[in-house]
Amino acid sequence: MMLRNPTMRVVAAAVVSALSTTAWAAWECPNKGGDLVFGQEAKVNSLDMHASSTISTRNIAMHLFEALMTRDEDNNPILELAESVTESDDRLKYTFKLRDGIKFHNGKTMSSADVVASFDRYNKLGIEKVILANVASWEAPDASTFVINMKKAQPTFLEDLSSFSVPIVIVPAENATAEALKLEPVGTGPFKFVEFIADSHVKVQRFDDYKPNTAYENRTGFGGYKLACLDSVTFRIVTEPGSRVAGLETGELQAVEDVPQASVPRLKENKSITIVPYENFWIHIANPNFAKPPTDNALVRRAIQTALDMDEIMEAATDGAYNTNFGFQTKNRAVYSDAGKEFFNLKDPEKAKALLKEAGYKGEELVLLTNKDYTSMYNAALVMSEQLQAIGMNVKLLVQDWPATIATRNKAHDEWNYHFTGWGTNTSLGYLAVFKFLAQPRPIYNFKDPTASDKVFDAAYDDMLNKPTFEERKEAFARVQYRVMENGLALPFGWLTKNQATRSNVHNFVPFRIPRMYNVWMDK
Repeated sequence: MMLRNPTMRVVAAAVVSALSTTAWAAWECPNKGGDLVFGQEAKVNSLDMHASSTISTRNIAMHLFEALMTRDEDNNPILELAESVTESDDRLKYTFKLRDGIKFHNGKTMSSADVVASFDRYNKLGIEKVILANVASWEAPDASTFVINMKKAQPTFLEDLSSFSVPIVIVPAENATAEALKLEPVGTGPFKFVEFIADSHVKVQRFDDYKPNTAYENRTGFGGYKLACLDSVTFRIVTEPGSRVAGLETGELQAVEDVPQASVPRLKENKSITIVPYENFWIHIANPNFAKPPTDNALVRRAIQTALDMDEIMEAATDGAYNTNFGFQTKNRAVYSDAGKEFFNLKDPEKAKALLKEAGYKGEELVLLTNKDYTSMYNAALVMSEQLQAIGMNVKLLVQDWPATIATRNKAHDEWNYHFTGWGTNTSLGYLAVFKFLAQPRPIYNFKDPTASDKVFDAAYDDMLNKPTFEERKEAFARVQYRVMENGLALPFGWLTKNQATRSNVHNFVPFRIPRMYNVWMDK
């Protein structure tokens, strides 16, 4: 396999590791047992990893499901259910050898037929099926081999395939005909499904037949050597921040997804509680609907951008746990760019009024779709509404619970103009993933004509995926980011810090893109 770029070097290292004899002592649970109750801030619409991009789904489902590839602690691509991957010399074929003896939660041994069925399902209904747009076909020459054939060489394909935003998790072939959001939660992960009570909780328990990946000595990112030390984990839906804090203080909750910044000083004084902050957890953002007036008009979107005071919005949203550093990648990333900064945080209501007049705005209703499950999103919408009313816009808040907002966003394009959310998973995955939801085919944020597109964006995005050198792809990323800001294709407010927390009897809980409960243990 020729090493042509940083991504392939990382994958090659993973392959070498996977094929070598383990020379270390694998990690062991210091203690086994315990039932951990985790306070989750948002409701769950489904555990279908192919058809849901929500954080609340990912928090739970990634304990149940696994994919051929995933990411390590530094967000580099690594192998998961695959033992090795080989790239052909012409870069048009990827051959995966599967790890031996992997069991599904129903007792069935995984084979390449399950991988084929899972890819077939994802290509039909996967939210990020754009990952497979350049794939010509896939096949299973034998039970332990899966082959992907490309239409043309794509130097970034394996990096794309390892995305955990909406991963191509492998499910039993007999389950792969399920409709979107109706997939039975049977996977290969270290925990197996027990029950899902809507708006209440999801419970999982240790899968005793789980086979850890012995190519690694410890957990790393979403992969590595994973063990379920806990007997069970109950993900309890606790949407009210004060209730999460109270549950943590009483011990009713052993860990929580988020505590408000205002509670942090008091909780830090409690020796029974550990605060675990995660800086730059996500970009607080509102995504426009290009199919509904007035946000079908680029000048209206520009006027809205121009009016907003992002510091005021983020202060209200987070109680000060934020920064308004511009960029869709953090400054420590090699691809960081401030291209498009001139369109951000302008706080210029007079110029905004002039742009609205130029756009021909006649007082059409602007609907802000938000939720109270994520308090920061609701507060951001309130402040944005006030600032836009001040420039003469007719603003309405549409407040639903989190799963309902996703359903409305996906299917009811005539009901909303901006959807409030967070871009965290896609930003952490790196420059290739950041703008995937805006790329063709656009399953969510369609223009009036779903086949239409922003030609400038699409050309830059294509270069970002396919240019042969990293420097060329980095330059293309800057052009993509500039176009997103220039044409109002997304509306970022700032970067949020998420304060997670545990009881002091919970060990090895390290913040990542989800609350990982494998390799976590509790004192007896």
